[in-house]
Amino acid sequence: MVRRVLHINICALLWLLTSCNIDEVYEGTEKGPSSFATTVIEYTPAPGQFINNTVTSGFNGSELTPQAACDYAQRRLEQRQFVSLGGFGGYIIVGFDHAVVNSEGGYDLAIAGNPFEGSSEPGIVWVMQDTNGNGVADDVWYELAGSEQASDGTLHNYSVTYHKPTAPKQPIRWEDSLGDSGEIAHLAAHPHDSYYPAWISTESYTLRGTRLAPQTHFNGTIWIQEGFAWGYVDNENTTDLWRGKGSVAGLVFNRFRLSDAVTADGKPANLPYINFVKVQSALNSQSGGLGENSTEVFAVCDMLYLQLK
Repeated sequence: MVRRVLHINICALLWLLTSCNIDEVYEGTEKGPSSFATTVIEYTPAPGQFINNTVTSGFNGSELTPQAACDYAQRRLEQRQFVSLGGFGGYIIVGFDHAVVNSEGGYDLAIAGNPFEGSSEPGIVWVMQDTNGNGVADDVWYELAGSEQASDGTLHNYSVTYHKPTAPKQPIRWEDSLGDSGEIAHLAAHPHDSYYPAWISTESYTLRGTRLAPQTHFNGTIWIQEGFAWGYVDNENTTDLWRGKGSVAGLVFNRFRLSDAVTADGKPANLPYINFVKVQSALNSQSGGLGENSTEVFAVCDMLYLQLK
C-alpha cells in the first residue's frame, strides 16, 4: 500500500510541476522540500488549561504579542512538543516551504496529536492554496471533510465568544452562536493565573468554525472521550491513525486526503495542491476535572516526503 500511494504522489507531483506556473508553488529549500510544515503563521488558541502554562506547556511568560505566540508555537513544533489549541475554535496556521500535492486518493497530510484509547480531542483540518502567489495565508480556506461532515450533530459556521476574566484564577465565561453559555473551568491541577491567551489584549474574542458533537461521558470511574471514524486530528480510530517510524518515531498521526477538501457549500474543491494548513479545535465540551476538550498538535507533515525519507 505504501508503494502504491508513493507512486500516485510522484505522478501527481510531476503533473503539478509540468502543468502549473512554477511561480504559483513553493519549491522548497536548497536541501529539498521539508517533510514538516516550516512556518507558524498564526497561533490563536481558545482559552484552556495549557495556555500560558509555564510548567507543562513550555510558555515562559514573555508571549505577550501575536508574533511571540507564533515564535513559541514554532519552537514547540520544531521540538516535536505539543501545542494546545484550547477549547472550541482555537487554531494554528502553518505553512510549508513547497506545495503539498493532491495525490487524488492517497493520504497527503499527516498531523500528529496525542490520542489514545478513550482519549480523543478532535480537531478539524482546513487547507488553502496560495492562489494569489503572495506567500500569505489570505486566500480561501477549504475544510477537509471527515466522517461527521454530514452528521446531524455537526454544526458548520458555529462560533463562541470568550471573555477575559477580571481577576486571577477565574473561569473563562463564554457564549455561543446558539445562545448557549458556559465556562472553561479553572483547575487545581493547572493553577496558573489565567487561561486567557496573554497576547490577546481585547476584553473578549470570537472564534468560528465547525463544531462536532462531543462523544464524552463519565463511566463511573473515569471520563471517556470517544473518537470519530476518520478525518480529524488528535483522534483515536482504526482508519487513518498512523504511528510514526524513523525520524518521527514516537509520534501518533492522523492522515488526511486533499481530495476530501470541500467548498463552503459542501462540494468537492478539487485542489491540485495546497500551501497552508489550519487545525481548529472542534469540540465545545468539558470532561469534569480533566478540563476542556482541547486539540493538541505536535507536527504537520507532507506524507510524500515522509515516505521518501
